[in-house]
Amino acid sequence: MELLLQTLLNGLLMSGIYALVATGLALSLGVVGIVNFAHGEFLMMGAFLSYLLFAFRGVDPLLSLGLAFLAAFLVGGLAYQGLIRPVLRAPELNQMLLTFGLAILLQNLALLLFGADTRVVAPPYQATTLSLGPFFLGAVPLGAFLLSLATLLLLQVFLTRSRLGLAMRAVAQNRLAPGLLGIEAERVYLLAFGLAAALAGVAGVMLSVMLYASPTVGFTFTLKSFAIVALAGLGNLKGVVPASFVLALAEALVSTYLPGGGGLVEAVFFLVLFLALVGRAWREA
Repeated sequence: MELLLQTLLNGLLMSGIYALVATGLALSLGVVGIVNFAHGEFLMMGAFLSYLLFAFRGVDPLLSLGLAFLAAFLVGGLAYQGLIRPVLRAPELNQMLLTFGLAILLQNLALLLFGADTRVVAPPYQATTLSLGPFFLGAVPLGAFLLSLATLLLLQVFLTRSRLGLAMRAVAQNRLAPGLLGIEAERVYLLAFGLAAALAGVAGVMLSVMLYASPTVGFTFTLKSFAIVALAGLGNLKGVVPASFVLALAEALVSTYLPGGGGLVEAVFFLVLFLALVGRAWREA
């Protein structure tokens, strides 16, 4: 029983980062209306930024969070203006091919700059654990979980209390009517895409301490985010958090109780994605 509860705790803590990354993807999909296969590469950029600041300047990852947010927002905004905006009215296949090509470009650029080796940010508190009765919580996973929830809470406040946030929600619900009220849809698209990239960049900083930074880490989280978004309902921000917990819990249980579970974990979220898409198609039929 203790092993089961410890596994549930591990899954819960990992679900925070999953929710943060998947919320960004749901935001770009729900507001901008584009399937962004390069979303995970913004996470990869945040992870490497954290590594560079720590390795060469000794900057604590906690201080890198704000820089990663701003840097990813800027790069995301430039990517939107230069690449995404021209294909917004193009067929979906063209959009997906463009973002997939952008993902490959950023991955190979990272390979050229950093090589294929994984890099880890190791602050003094990385190995710190907290005892909760018979259970143990890593200080870094716990901190990442709480920071993720705080970030998502701030995002919720922004979307429900600010004028820009309300404009984003209006555009997500109806792309034509807000223009009649003086809302500039292009500005909203730029903000939403940049904000989605920024959320992934912040998650990348946390991931650089929890796991590692590598040129291919973003692609893995892109796939997981798609599974979460499909399970939550495409563009449905409210369903992302529980869907993230379902996926993280499934991975934790498979890794703990099935021999060689590492390979089966990949199959778990692909199965979740497949079942979610089949269920959505069945409901719409």
